[in-house]
Amino acid sequence: MAAYLISDVTVKDAKAFETYRTRAAASIAQYGGRYLVRGGSIEALEGSWAPRTIIVVEFADLERARAWYRSAEYASALAVRDEALDRNLILVDGISAA
Repeated sequence: MAAYLISDVTVKDAKAFETYRTRAAASIAQYGGRYLVRGGSIEALEGSWAPRTIIVVEFADLERARAWYRSAEYASALAVRDEALDRNLILVDGISAA
């Protein structure tokens, strides 16, 4: 069952963010992830949540997403994360097709 990584990002440093984004994207691809949402326009319909940038990545399942997050490949992106951005990040299990 698919799993989804949902990130609410605020960029702190544009140059560091580009480094983070490039490294993260390469590592996501290595683990079979694919972007479903990557910074499109946001329209708040209810509530007070006001994200600046939303990113949604789909992985084959929770284990694959966790393996990516703990990987050496993603660690190179994490090395610049704190300089590049502030974020909230969650991992959500999808629904079964049956």
